[in-house]
Amino acid sequence: MTAAAEDLERSFQIGKRALELMKTYGSSASPRSYEVWYTYVTGAKPAINDAIKRIAATGGGVRDADLDTLFTEHLSETRFADEAEKTSATVISEIDSVMEMLEMALGSTAKYGESLEAFSNDLAVTIDKRRIRELVSSLVLATKDVASTNKTLEARLRETRGEIEVLRETLEAVRLESLTDPLTGIANRKHFEEMLVKSIDQAVLERAPLALIVIDIDHFKRFNDTFGHLTGDQVLRLVGMTMREQVKTRATLARFGGEEFGIILPDTTVETARGAAERVRTSVMSRELVKRSTGESLGKVTISVGVAGLRKGDTAVSLLERADQCMFTAKRTGRNQTVADVDPVFADAMHGEVAEVA
Repeated sequence: MTAAAEDLERSFQIGKRALELMKTYGSSASPRSYEVWYTYVTGAKPAINDAIKRIAATGGGVRDADLDTLFTEHLSETRFADEAEKTSATVISEIDSVMEMLEMALGSTAKYGESLEAFSNDLAVTIDKRRIRELVSSLVLATKDVASTNKTLEARLRETRGEIEVLRETLEAVRLESLTDPLTGIANRKHFEEMLVKSIDQAVLERAPLALIVIDIDHFKRFNDTFGHLTGDQVLRLVGMTMREQVKTRATLARFGGEEFGIILPDTTVETARGAAERVRTSVMSRELVKRSTGESLGKVTISVGVAGLRKGDTAVSLLERADQCMFTAKRTGRNQTVADVDPVFADAMHGEVAEVA
C-alpha cells in the first residue's frame, strides 16, 4: 500500500471512530459536531480531549451545546477576533464602572470640602457651645460619608484590578496562540517576520550583533511521498523539538514555511550562531525516526542550514535572503551541512563557482 493510500485509509478510520463516538455520546451529526469529534480522535488538540472527558464524566453525554462551545473556543477561524472583542467589551464595561465610582467619590469630596468651608465660616462668627457641637457633629457625619465612599471605591478598584488582570492573561494567551505554529509549538511566520524587523531595529540601535539561521529539511517532499503526510508531520515536530532543546539563549524559533525553519539570535555573532546551527543539525541527524503505527524504522532525517550575520544597511528582507542563499549553498554542495555567509564556499557560490548537485 502506498503512503497516500495509507493516509487515506487512516483518515477513513478516524472518521469512522468519530461517528461511533457521536452515537455513543448522543451528539447530532452536524458538521461542527463531526469536526470536534474528528479532532478528538486525532488528538491534535489535547485541550479538546481534556474538555470532552471532563464533560462526559460529569453528565454522561456530550450535548450539542457543549460541542458548539468547544468548536467556538478551539476550532473556529474567528475565535481570536471574537475573544479579543469580548475581552475589550468587558474592559470597557469595567472602566465605565470605575469612572462612575470616581465621579461619586469626587462629588462626595466636593461636598465634604463645602462642609469644611461652612464649618470654618461658622466658627469665625460664633462662639456658642451648642452651635459648635452641632457643627462638629455635622462635620463628623460628613467625614464618615467620605470615608464610606472611599472604602467602597477602594474595594471596587481592588476587584476591578483582579478582573482586568484575568482579562490581560486571557488576551495574552489568545495573542500567543495566534503567533504559534500549531504543529510544532514554535512561532509561526507572522511572529517570525515581526520579530526579525524588531530584532534588526534593536541591533542597529544598540550597535549589537545579530544572526539569523535558516533550516530546510533535506528531501522532505520525497520523504512525505514515501511515508505519508502524518509521518511528515512527525519529522516537522522532530526538527521543532530539537531547535528548542539545542538553542537555549534568548532567541525566536519559528517555522515559517512548509519545511523551512528560522532562528533569530540577538547579541550573537555569525561564528556563535554557526555553532548553534551545527548543534541542531547534528542532533537531528543523530535521531532515528520510527513509524508509530508499525514500529518500522524510517531512517534518519538531515537538514541543510544557512547562517547570516547582520551587516550595515541590511533590512529584514536582505538578511533573510542572504541566510536563504547560504542554506541553498549547503544544499547544492551536498546537503546535511551548515554554510555561513563568512564561509569561502558561500563566496564561491555567489561568484557562480559551485555546481548544483542532484
